[in-house]
Amino acid sequence: MAGSVNKVILVGNLGRDPEVRHTQDGSPIVQLSIATSDTWKDRATGERRERTEWHRVVIFNEHLCKIAESYLKKGSKIYVEGSLQTRKWTDNAGVEKYTTEVVLQRFNGELTMLDGRGEGGGDGGGFGGGNDGGFNQDNGGGGGFGGGAQGGGGSAPSGGSSGFDDEIPF
Repeated sequence: MAGSVNKVILVGNLGRDPEVRHTQDGSPIVQLSIATSDTWKDRATGERRERTEWHRVVIFNEHLCKIAESYLKKGSKIYVEGSLQTRKWTDNAGVEKYTTEVVLQRFNGELTMLDGRGEGGGDGGGFGGGNDGGFNQDNGGGGGFGGGAQGGGGSAPSGGSSGFDDEIPF
């Protein structure tokens, strides 16, 4: 293989509220603690088992920091894409320690909120954030590719006076 890949994708829940710090020049840095769980059925006992892993995530991207600070909270379900980095540090007793964390650099990385509006922020996304991803026969609007819950897309007949018997919207 000619090259190598350092890419991490996590889908999990925040274990605590985002921790925001600022560098000396005022740039924000956000630290997240994400829990991912793996469940399986124990072959010997037949009972359900679960293992939770905790991941440290550090965000250096200023725009993602603002989103994390404004919308994320403990329990929020998120998708994170970044790279693994290990850093060396010295504790108060003078002992050198190593920490491995997922890092979202200034121009690299991705953060997506997966919760609904009332749960943790965000609306799940989609092409234009539309309500049903296509034609809506109730109000004549379409949300698919147009960029709004009522605009763009196409419109379908809203009444039965069009003279067609089928429900095909085109």
